Amino acid sequence: MFERCEELLVERDQLEQQLADPELHADPKAARKVAKRHAEVRAITDVYVQWRTLGDDIEAAQELAGEDPAFAEEAASLEAEREKVAERLTELLVPREPTDGSDVILEIMAGAGGDESALFAGDLLRMYLRYAERRNWKVDVIDSVESDLGGYKSVSLAVKSKGTPVIGEAPYDRLRYEGGVHRVQRVPVTESQGRVHTSAAGVMVLPETEDVEIEIDPNDLRIDVYRSSGPGGQSVNTTDSAVRITHLPTGVVASCQNEKSQLQNKESALRILRARLIAIAEEEAAAEASEARKSQVRTVDRSERIRTYNFPENRLADHRTGFKSHNLDQAMDGDIEPVIQSCVDADKAARIAGNADD
Repeated sequence: MFERCEELLVERDQLEQQLADPELHADPKAARKVAKRHAEVRAITDVYVQWRTLGDDIEAAQELAGEDPAFAEEAASLEAEREKVAERLTELLVPREPTDGSDVILEIMAGAGGDESALFAGDLLRMYLRYAERRNWKVDVIDSVESDLGGYKSVSLAVKSKGTPVIGEAPYDRLRYEGGVHRVQRVPVTESQGRVHTSAAGVMVLPETEDVEIEIDPNDLRIDVYRSSGPGGQSVNTTDSAVRITHLPTGVVASCQNEKSQLQNKESALRILRARLIAIAEEEAAAEASEARKSQVRTVDRSERIRTYNFPENRLADHRTGFKSHNLDQAMDGDIEPVIQSCVDADKAARIAGNADD
């Protein structure tokens, strides 16, 4: 049982030797890759060593039980503890995707509902900013287009962890389940009769990682420049600093207008473009996966209605996991860990089941 962990112990020692080599740190990209892999391997081997040590302790307690019955009780307690450690180790050993452990680019787009949808997009933006603050992540607004009433027609965020996160705690590991259509039910500020309206906003969660190789040929790009504009179409800049990049082979488009510099906008648009191409590659890989993997919590279908925010009832409901709570006011202030954890648990169960079938 857990034979693979012995190989990981050897790999951990090799990685630690690499990290101790000054030459490795001359290449920051290579050093980050080794450090990330070391964190992943150590997270598994630490639990494995704990499981193995508990086995030795159980054996010793069982030997002493013949002389002192108290040791029999201790052995039983240690066995229960070892079973829990074994469950944790089984979860950690489930094969990880190249995008696991990544930072993300999160995009929020107003949908059906006009101005109310744009206002809701702004509410979702605040919710994710507060959630990132709770998890001590770094957030940069890459691009945004505001609406007339103060909401957002669209907004793109780069969400990064500080340092090397442990397994399952990176931005993509938590936020990947947010991709889809978010529906809101409430009385809009523009409604004079007090009637509840339903509108929606879309969220896309794109992994931003160096672990997935995506080749972008400059000859495959069409780059257009134009003037940035704010609410009501008012000109923000008098120069053509906004950039729109089209990847001709796929038709994927990315644009950015937040920065005053055309070069900075181009770099940001390229980041978004690369993340979208990685997401496409991930979707194609998922399409070729086993039925067990396909049936897990869906994270990449942007058309799926995943969640409803009912303000009159102060209710939050996730349609994939059946999670419901009546603390919507707290959730909108960034307290969305319970609903995200429900998705993590469902996804984890599907991964373990799929790994057992393979």
